[in-house]
Amino acid sequence: MKPFFIATLLFILPTALWAQRPKAGEIESLKIAFFTQKLDLSADEAKIFWPIYNEMQADELALRKERMQKMISFRKVDEIDNLTDAQVQSLILSELDFKQRNLNLEKKYYNKLKADLPIKIVGKYYRAQEAFKKELLNRYKGARSK
Repeated sequence: MKPFFIATLLFILPTALWAQRPKAGEIESLKIAFFTQKLDLSADEAKIFWPIYNEMQADELALRKERMQKMISFRKVDEIDNLTDAQVQSLILSELDFKQRNLNLEKKYYNKLKADLPIKIVGKYYRAQEAFKKELLNRYKGARSK
């Protein structure tokens, strides 16, 4: 259940953050600073980690952009009640496909990270990801209440 929640959060978080419209690169800069502090990588580990991380970010961004394009076309569709069962099923299966593709990306980059870095560094990375999301959500909540 937890991997499903994480995958869902990965898809919902960018959409929620987009609504706030932060300055371009601001979140990524915060994330890089956060990871740098939390992972405490040696110079050699950093040379391995950051290229893998950047490749992963690029792949995830491409998938999110593709998903957003499909969502835009979905928003143009009439209410679900006006769609055929086959059309509704197609929309649901498309969403499930994106979730599976995102999970496949996560597994791919997990394997790359663990192949080249100590598993404890990989564990710290996953912990840092979750901590960063919590911090970002807290900032978002704080900005909304002001």
